[in-house]
Order: sequence, then C-alpha cells, then structure tokens
Amino acid sequence: MNRLSIKLGLLFLVFILLIEVGLFFYLYTGLAGTRISEELESLRLRGNSHREVLEKHHDSATLSHVALMESEAETDVIITDEDGKIIRTSTPLVKGAREAVEQWQGYSLRYKGEIMQGNWKNKPYIATASPIRLNKKNVGTVYMFENTKDIQDMIARLQHHFYIVGVISVLFSIITIFALSKFITLPLIRMKQATQKLSQGDFSVKLGAHSRDELGQLGTSIQTLANELHRLKEERNEFLSSISHELQTPLMYLKGYADVAKRQSNSEVERNKYLNIIEEEAQRLSQLVKDLFQLAQLDQHTFLIQKQNVKLYSYLHHIIQHFDLALKEKDIQLHLNCPQEIEVNIDPERFQQVVVNLLDNALKYS
Repeated sequence: MNRLSIKLGLLFLVFILLIEVGLFFYLYTGLAGTRISEELESLRLRGNSHREVLEKHHDSATLSHVALMESEAETDVIITDEDGKIIRTSTPLVKGAREAVEQWQGYSLRYKGEIMQGNWKNKPYIATASPIRLNKKNVGTVYMFENTKDIQDMIARLQHHFYIVGVISVLFSIITIFALSKFITLPLIRMKQATQKLSQGDFSVKLGAHSRDELGQLGTSIQTLANELHRLKEERNEFLSSISHELQTPLMYLKGYADVAKRQSNSEVERNKYLNIIEEEAQRLSQLVKDLFQLAQLDQHTFLIQKQNVKLYSYLHHIIQHFDLALKEKDIQLHLNCPQEIEVNIDPERFQQVVVNLLDNALKYS
C-alpha cells in the first residue's frame, strides 16, 4: 500500500473515529439516562400506587398486605405514620434503608411523590417517597427502595453491547476506509507513474478516462501531453535527420571545391568558377541555417512558400554545375534533357533542396 493511501486512510479514520466516539457516547448516555429515569419513575409510581390503596383502606390489614407484597418483589417498602415512626416494612430490607428514613423525617414532600435518592452509581439503593393523605392531612409516608445492583448490572450489559458494536464498527471502518482510499488514490498513483515515465523520455503511457470528474480530466490531460510529447519527439528526430542530411551536402561541396580551387594547375577561369560555387554553397548553407528557425513556424501554420516563375533549364543547369566535381570523381556523366523554353512557378530555394537531395542520394547509392 502506498504512502498516499495510508495517509488518506488514517486521516479519514481519525475523523470517522471521532464521529463514532461522539455518537456512541451520546447514544450510551441517552440510553443509560433513559433507563435510570424509567427505573426511578417506575419506583415512584409503585409507591404512589401503594399510597392510593392505603388512602382508601388505612388499616392494619392493608398495611401488612402492602408490606407482604413488597417482600416478594425486587423492591422494598417502608411505611411510616404521621410522626415519622416506622409502622410496617417488607423483609428483608436493603442495607441502610431504615437509617435513610430516619434522616428524611421532616422533609416537605409533594403529593405526586419525591425521588429521595437517585445516585445509583455510589449508593446501594435508589428511593422515592409518597405522602399518604386523609382529609387533606398527612397520616404517613410510603418509602420505596430498589437495590442499585440490578441497575448497575443492566448498565454493565449495556456497556458490553456498546463495546462489541464499537469494536465491530471500528474494524469495519478501518477496512472500508483503507479500501476506499486505495480505490481513490489508484488513479493518482497511475498518473504519478505515468509522469515518471514521461520525465525519463518514455511516452508509451496509457491513461484511460474512466470517469468524468476532475481525476478523469487530469488523466486525459496527462495522456494528451504524452501523445503530444511523443509527436514532438518524432518530429525532432525527423528534423535532426533532415537537417543533418541538408547540412552535410553543402559542407562536403564547400570542402571539395575549396581543395580543388587551391590547386596551382587551375586556370583563372576554373578558379573563379570554383570560388563562385563555394560562394553559392556558402549562401545556401546560410539559408539552410535560417530554415532551421523557419521550421519552428510550421506548428504555428505561418510557414510560407514563396513561388515565382523560373526558367527550368537554366535553373537545373546551374544546380548541376555544383555536382561537377563529385561527378568527375565517380566518373559519372549527367545529361540534362529539358527544353529551354519551359517556365515553372516554384519556390526556387525549396525546390533546389529537393533536386540537390535527389542528386546527392543518386551519387551516394548509384
């Protein structure tokens, strides 16, 4: 796996984990708080239910019946009289219940019931109080207790479920994120490899545009660049090959005619003839150098052909004179068969390049 995929995957993972931790914490605290509130409300309503029974039948038998009912339930009850004295309890009582009732004596209680102890984490019980009223007078109180061990076990089970779901979600997120990051970065990796090939002069890259998004457009641009660079490379090679051939011929004739012109046996007419040819070849060489710069204009579509009417016979005869020395060295006779009255409309410089190349190749490979 490449470093870009790892970095991108880790970045996504950190953000996803932060979001998951926040959501799980919110969900856990919400569920736990709701369950605790439900337990407290259920305990308060149970105390109110006993209170309503005792308000209808406030006698010894009903008091004993309520205490007996709670002895068989998971909750405990303590019933006091109007002076706060304990008159009935369920058995056994949660530890500390009697002491708590004695401490709560004199508290002003609402008729709908009060939550006296809601700290389920640090206390052995939660508790509610429901006052008993007969003829608008308080005649006692029903105290309900519930052991917090059951609540703590319930919260522990809830935490256990959250831990399992959290681990599964983290593993799934890791696998999904790194798979997606690799999928996302794969086109970028291919583009990086393609650009490395281009920098090394290898233009045989293939980047298919598999999408129309920004990555797909970038891949298409790189592919277009590779094709254009490949075309320019081929044109450069052709250009260098052509220029090498174009420059080699006049340089060869310049050297050959210069050597011939230095001979002492030459007459004045022959020497002037050779010097004129050397001058013309030098001018042609100079023109070829100018053409190097003009060739750059081909891509800009500004390269012009300058045509004019030319007497073909004299034009070709003048070109052939430059080959006299080479023809003599190879013992070759060249005959020009062209009517003298023919006129053609050509670019003299460009057409001379064609004829010179044709004759030069004929001399080399004849």
